[in-house]
Amino acid sequence: MTALSVNVNKVALVRNTRHLGIPSVTRAATLCLQAGAQGITVHPRPDERHIRAQDVHELATLMKQWPDREFNIEGNPTQNLLDFIRTVRPHQATFVPDSEDQFTSDHGWTFPQDAARLRPLIAECRALGVRVSLFMDPVPEQMAQARNVGADRIELYTEPYAAAWGTPGQEAQLQRYAAAARAALDAGLGVNAGHDLSRDNLTDFLRRVPGVAEVSIGHALISDALELGYAATVQAYLQCIAQAQP
Repeated sequence: MTALSVNVNKVALVRNTRHLGIPSVTRAATLCLQAGAQGITVHPRPDERHIRAQDVHELATLMKQWPDREFNIEGNPTQNLLDFIRTVRPHQATFVPDSEDQFTSDHGWTFPQDAARLRPLIAECRALGVRVSLFMDPVPEQMAQARNVGADRIELYTEPYAAAWGTPGQEAQLQRYAAAARAALDAGLGVNAGHDLSRDNLTDFLRRVPGVAEVSIGHALISDALELGYAATVQAYLQCIAQAQP
């Protein structure tokens, strides 16, 4: 069964517009975990425009109360990510090639261009006992090279699929992602997915793309939670995942 990791960045974004400490990031994470989410994801950018360093440490403490759930920290390992990994040692580090001023993640790593700088960073994380996932575009030919630099998993960047969902281009996108996932699995990689997945498009994606171990969902899920509440929203996403099972 595909695991659901809830990205709580947008909770922090709302909180940061005032100085009252609400909504609480750790409270949001707690409610999502209580509702059945299998993990929590954060992407602490250097400018702290949403998740702050204090949030990372408070969530790490919270996750110790949930030993059967996973903490995933994502970001660019050439910026501030490795400092958090060394201190917090989450279950998973997702390396994302964002620039410091990037609005949101919009592309994956490329090989062989990124191989030399990624290899020692991945090795350090694995030595700390942290699983490494690389944020990747759905290009089958890149998957074996991701494995060769030491990655444990890849996370498929799913915005192109989400943009095509419900249009004539949906089938072609699903074929692209299915081929990339098969190539990753054949290379010995685990497969994660994330970016603009939602209650509308998640089930279709999981029905067609093999072996997805985890989906990381933030923007759509937190948006839904504004209307439905955290518990009902998490349960709705878990139902979308369940509906995709054979």
